[in-house]
Amino acid sequence: MELVHKTVGSVVVVKPGESRLDARSADALKDRLHALIGAGNRHIVLDLSSVVFVDSSGLGAIVSAIKALADGGGMVICGARDAVRGVFKMTRLDKVVRLCATEDEAVAALSC
Repeated sequence: MELVHKTVGSVVVVKPGESRLDARSADALKDRLHALIGAGNRHIVLDLSSVVFVDSSGLGAIVSAIKALADGGGMVICGARDAVRGVFKMTRLDKVVRLCATEDEAVAALSC
């Protein structure tokens, strides 16, 4: 899986290069997020603006990263399209992770 990331202050912004986060891509996403966390990155914005579909495997990869950041870090999701946002709401993950409309809003949420 292609995963583009950049650093904005103390926040790493990660954007998957795939339009689907499913069983085919979830393990690679999880591995890449955990590698970033293992390298000492504690504040991550996951930009899902190019993602049109997320299944339980994709959600599992995201939850795994959220758990890894639980001790002194955090993750914010930005750019989720309506269908993806609906999956977060249906599974109540919107109660666990903050959903922001834009990258700037997400970075600001983690920079406080």
